[in-house]
Amino acid sequence: MEKYILPALPYAYDALEPYISEEIMKLHHDKHHATYVNNLNAVIEKNPELFERTAEELLINLESIPEDIRTAVINNAGGHVNHSMFWEIMSPSAGGLPAQAGEPSGKLAEEIKNQFGSFAEFQQKFNDEGLKRFGSGWVWLVKDASGKLEIISTANQENPISNGKTPILANDVWEHAYYLQYKNVRADYLKAWWNVVNWPEVEKRFSEK
Repeated sequence: MEKYILPALPYAYDALEPYISEEIMKLHHDKHHATYVNNLNAVIEKNPELFERTAEELLINLESIPEDIRTAVINNAGGHVNHSMFWEIMSPSAGGLPAQAGEPSGKLAEEIKNQFGSFAEFQQKFNDEGLKRFGSGWVWLVKDASGKLEIISTANQENPISNGKTPILANDVWEHAYYLQYKNVRADYLKAWWNVVNWPEVEKRFSEK
């Protein structure tokens, strides 16, 4: 029986400074993400056959999850999957470029321009969606089954894969992701966050079937 494990950060805790502080990263990864993993393991122990599935598979097939633990699976498998992606789509140097120069390239850049008008307009729409998400949640760039891009937000730890959409970019707008540094000004956090987006990783997710 393989339990779910907390993945290591792919960089040092202070690697995303000055945009995301070392203190936030330590708390976010070592406390918040770890709690989701621990809680997920505790929930699944009641139905150990579910350990045969990845956390993503749990979220894709929610109807097959026993009803008495379904909400807990949404919250904790979602928290695990969402954060695991979050760490990977950020980078100390925006994917090898100077942080301020980070932008998508290739087919993803073309699709963003086609879908949203320009990269700047896409950023604005993404930030606006994150800003209007009431309470806790995530803002996403997803693609549907036809490959079309869409900006959406979800509440709490819900993940778009539960609704047949493929996440390729995500920003965490729970207060624990930014409050120690940006206080209650979510807009400043959303704007600063673009400096640490790992576009090569996002492009890889976009190109995957």
